[in-house]
Amino acid sequence: MNSIPEYISQFPESTQIILNKLYVLVKALAPESEESISYAMPAFKLQNKPLIYFAGYEHHIGVYATPSAHTHFDKQLSRYKQGKGSVQFPLDKPIPYDLIENIIQFKIQELQKGQK
Repeated sequence: MNSIPEYISQFPESTQIILNKLYVLVKALAPESEESISYAMPAFKLQNKPLIYFAGYEHHIGVYATPSAHTHFDKQLSRYKQGKGSVQFPLDKPIPYDLIENIIQFKIQELQKGQK
């Protein structure tokens, strides 16, 4: 796969809707970010550093924003299955777009502080 829209198109329509919302959200919050497919999933970099990755699966959406963001939002993410730097949002439950937006904003601020 060469593009994020191509990646998204391989999923069922209901999953495509969620993945497209995430794609639009990242692009709106970080329009200067570089997008690619990395580790076989949509990836965004800001200032040549990882901003966020996301991926579709059969039963969930995975969001990967590195351990610092997951640590910062530990309380809000506690109800979801997690790994180091990853969180799974089940497809049969509402996706917490506001929380994901806050995570992305946190990562943007973190990366911008690192450049100063």
